[in-house]
Amino acid sequence: MKIIKLLIIEDNELLREGIKDLLEAQRDIKVIGEMGNGESAVEKLLFFKPDIVLLDFSMENQDIAEVVRSMKIEVPAIKIIGMSLIPTQTDILELVHAGADGFILKSATVEDLIRTIHEIFEGKKVLPPPMAGSLFHQVADQALLKGKKISKNSVIMTPREKEVIALIVEGMSNKEIAIELNIATYTVKSHVHNIMEKLALHSRLQIANYARNEEAF
Repeated sequence: MKIIKLLIIEDNELLREGIKDLLEAQRDIKVIGEMGNGESAVEKLLFFKPDIVLLDFSMENQDIAEVVRSMKIEVPAIKIIGMSLIPTQTDILELVHAGADGFILKSATVEDLIRTIHEIFEGKKVLPPPMAGSLFHQVADQALLKGKKISKNSVIMTPREKEVIALIVEGMSNKEIAIELNIATYTVKSHVHNIMEKLALHSRLQIANYARNEEAF
């Protein structure tokens, strides 16, 4: 029997402990760690080595999409399940693009949570039933857009965006870029978001690869 190693990231300690107790009652699920901060968890992924991360994407004062992207860069094979009480389609779509593999509502039953974990582990994508239909249409439209070749001649980058791209290619984090350019971290995040929108990409790694391949910047 394959044991699914799972890391829980939830800033509500009571809920975190409750989820842990429920999941540890399952014979094939092992909770190998629990944390209350997504950004700190990224730094410890190689230590925990989970198969799946159960991530609260309504945590305050954290860029959860960036956390998801960073986790996927750190451990590409990792599976990420987002959970929230009342997610919007925009929230979920953003995290789909960031690399999340599935979502579970906090109002879901224990059986739904366990089924979602198993399906994600098997390589499936799982979205909350109430919004899956319309969301799939949005994701499909985005996928079609990304399937088209983005010509460097059709993309206009600002001087600052070009600077940010160059530093991303060098492997700098948002914080490091902010220090280098003497701007706020949230401003860097905004530039990165705009760059991904213009290039129809969804990760920093893809930005770096695109810049190297196109030699556009």
